[in-house]
Amino acid sequence: MRTVSVLLVSAFVLALAGGALAGEKTYGKGVTGAETVLVSELLAKPDAFIGKTLRVKGMAVGVCAHRGCWINVAGDKEGEVVRVQVPDGVIVFPPEIVGDEVIAEGVWTANELTLEQTKAVCAAEARKHGDENYDPDAVTTCKTLYALAGTGAVATTK
Repeated sequence: MRTVSVLLVSAFVLALAGGALAGEKTYGKGVTGAETVLVSELLAKPDAFIGKTLRVKGMAVGVCAHRGCWINVAGDKEGEVVRVQVPDGVIVFPPEIVGDEVIAEGVWTANELTLEQTKAVCAAEARKHGDENYDPDAVTTCKTLYALAGTGAVATTK
C-alpha cells in the first residue's frame, strides 16, 4: 500500500511539473544571464545601449505575419514597444505568441535611415493609420530605427 501511495504522489508531482512547463516555449537560443532592461529605459536613452547584449520582458503585442521574423514586445509604460528582429527562418515566431509574456534576448542595434528611407517609413505608417493628410515634404529629418537583434526568447502562455 505504501508503494502505491509513493507512486501516486510521484505521478502527481510529475504531472504538476509537466503542466508548469507545458505553457513555456523557447525560441532560438532561449535566454541566459544578460541584463534585463526596462523598455522605458531603452527608449529614454537608446544610444546608451547600442551594441550591448540585453533582454527585455513584456507582452508580445505584434508579430510578423509573413515569416515570423519579428515580434513587438510591450514595455512597462503604456504605448511603448520594442521590436525584436531575427533573421528570416533562424527563429520563427508564430502568430499565437501575441498575448504571451515574453523575455527576449539579443544585441541592441540602431539603423540610421536616409531621408528617402525615412519618408518611405513615415508614408507606410501614415497609410497604416489611415492618415490621408500625410505630406512627405514635411519630413525633413532622418529617423533611426532601434531594435533588439534577437538571439533567443522564452514565451509563457497566459
